[in-house]
Amino acid sequence: MNDFIAQLKKKIIKTLELEDITPDDLGDDDRLIGGELGLDSIDALELVMMIESDYGVKIDNKELGEKVFSSVRALADYIKKSKPEIAN
Repeated sequence: MNDFIAQLKKKIIKTLELEDITPDDLGDDDRLIGGELGLDSIDALELVMMIESDYGVKIDNKELGEKVFSSVRALADYIKKSKPEIAN
């Protein structure tokens, strides 16, 4: 799972073109949307599209999005529960 979280951090940074941010700067349990990174709803939409495209996992409502984007770990857990074969 730790390898998957590391991979996910890299994809988040690349997708959102976060300059001067490294995977080590993103804590596994740091808040993604509305946290210290300053990510907003537009960033969340970009992440939703990346997750659907790269992992085939849908985040199709605001309530789910708020839960899933609470941290990198929460996002990884959601993807793993939706598609267990991906995160192994």
